[in-house]
Amino acid sequence: MNSTSNKKHRLVILGSGESGVGAALLGKQKGYEIFVSDAGKIKDVYKKELSDNEIQFEEGEHTAEKILNADEIVKSPGIPEKNELIKKIREKGIPVISEIELAYRFKGNSKIVAITGSNGKSTTTSLIYHICVAAGYDAALVGNIGYSFAKQIAEDPKEWYIAEISSFQLDDIKTFRPNVSILLNITEDHLDRYNYQFENYIKSKFRIIENQTMEDYFIYCDDDPVIEQKLTTLILPTNPLPFSMKHELKKGGYIKGDQMMLRIQEERVSMSIYDFALKGKHNNYNTMAAGIAAATIGIRKEKIREAVKDFRGLEHRMEFVAMVRGVEFINDSKATNVNSTWFALESMNKPTVLILGGTDKGNDYGFLAELVKEKVKAIVCMGVDNKKIIEAFKNIVPVIVETDSAKKAVNASFKLAAKGDVVILSPACASFDLFKNYEDRGIQFSEAVKEL
Repeated sequence: MNSTSNKKHRLVILGSGESGVGAALLGKQKGYEIFVSDAGKIKDVYKKELSDNEIQFEEGEHTAEKILNADEIVKSPGIPEKNELIKKIREKGIPVISEIELAYRFKGNSKIVAITGSNGKSTTTSLIYHICVAAGYDAALVGNIGYSFAKQIAEDPKEWYIAEISSFQLDDIKTFRPNVSILLNITEDHLDRYNYQFENYIKSKFRIIENQTMEDYFIYCDDDPVIEQKLTTLILPTNPLPFSMKHELKKGGYIKGDQMMLRIQEERVSMSIYDFALKGKHNNYNTMAAGIAAATIGIRKEKIREAVKDFRGLEHRMEFVAMVRGVEFINDSKATNVNSTWFALESMNKPTVLILGGTDKGNDYGFLAELVKEKVKAIVCMGVDNKKIIEAFKNIVPVIVETDSAKKAVNASFKLAAKGDVVILSPACASFDLFKNYEDRGIQFSEAVKEL
């Protein structure tokens, strides 16, 4: 706050989604002068919130003079650096922060468990939150999933924040420091935002620990080659707690045979992987990470065991939709990158019809070739431009069909599937060409299945 005069700190917020409106509400509550600007249309529900709180806003344009007089700017994670307005803001030297940075500024004495990674973030974040609630912790699920972090602090502060954090949110932090940070994995994703330099994306993910101290903890996958390589170049400012399915570890967690072992300070937890509510190898990693986090923040092993057993998975993530005349339909709309689709296919044990496609983010489909060859009998494309997918799989899969809606994709898949087969929507792409978001895509898919 400017102490030399009575002038209010002018905070301009670019983007009016969940995080932008959350930042506006928190900033307003803390006495800032707020202006929200969105180049697109602001959803009615958010418009009402801004109006009810007497927050100035504009939609359909960015008025440069109303933005470039800011003391500070909160940028939506969706706006890339190459945007012309952002370039002007950078030239002018106006500080740019992310909504999680603003939230962190006003978190008080509360504590944060922050989860990032290319895949499994939402599942792991939800599982940690589930364990916290089961153990009676005063916790909120925030960040990329659920509620805006800033809005939660403004409206209903908690002792613990379990936050799913994307690389885009980490790009604009200054002081954000989680008590426990988790890095699940790093695979090539969002390269279009990082000048197609994988190293830039890796650095972005590792920013989750940059402000941590020896009072904090860093939980990471010891089997991930990209993380391992990066760690050889760093002196960690925090306490490492690795997890692995390949070797035993003195501290952290590992799986040996069918037993998960967690070793955190005095706490020793062991349980059979057959008791995990979440199935599949990738979910064993997610469950280990969640278990370590829970033990690290003081949750008793009995509570961890119970919560891991009765956790219900996420919507649009490997979600069983229906069985229609012996054909099983699975909604994995949340698979917005190639790696997520790889995990989905890895867990398939029936002949599979795969629905792929959407907005490509610089995808390398070659990564899927082995699994597609082994498990997929037909591919149904669901996107505006499917050239890259067809090119990648035309010599591997006997049947490739193009469609341009969820309904057509479901109908085509059903025709191609036989009794005992599975149809899975696991698009490996963002959804913005035909749908509002991955939820909308998943809902339309599920509705089309139920109409069969």
